[in-house]
Amino acid sequence: MMAVGLLLIRVIVGMLLIGHGAQKLFGWFGGHGLVGTGACFDGIGYRPGRRLALLAGLAELTGGLLLTLGLLTPLAAVIVGTMITAAGTHMRNRLWVQNGGYETPLLYAVTALGVAFTGPGGVSLDRLFGLNWPWPYGLYAAALGVLAALPFVMVRRRRPAKEPDQPQRNDARHPKQRLKIRIPV
Repeated sequence: MMAVGLLLIRVIVGMLLIGHGAQKLFGWFGGHGLVGTGACFDGIGYRPGRRLALLAGLAELTGGLLLTLGLLTPLAAVIVGTMITAAGTHMRNRLWVQNGGYETPLLYAVTALGVAFTGPGGVSLDRLFGLNWPWPYGLYAAALGVLAALPFVMVRRRRPAKEPDQPQRNDARHPKQRLKIRIPV
């Protein structure tokens, strides 16, 4: 029965992650595709947004596929890197998803790591091909996930409080502000 439980966890979580990747890459399932996701990434400080959206989408799609199939299971932990990055962007909103928190990325990351530590179970391609992943591979998967998150975390730039080319609202001397002043004739 443990094999069926692991299969259920792997398939549901893996398919959801495939869907998240497809949203980013192709705009499927209500997603914004690379252009829209890239613009969103730019807006929250991940630049260049489109390139990083491509990496995140590929990590979610590939990791979700590997998790679903139970193939090269520790490599599916590349999802952990993407989820650490996602959790970091939601950290200020605290835990719960209804407040924009990091609950969902945390759940995906812990599930992927749990499967990396326990193995994919008896109903998996790893088992079919005779691939055995003892528990230390869970540690390797965790390290891989953290290493996968580093480039994203390192390139994130917070927006400055005031963009240099944007006038302050009360600055009537700025040319763009003067254009907005209307004098009745």
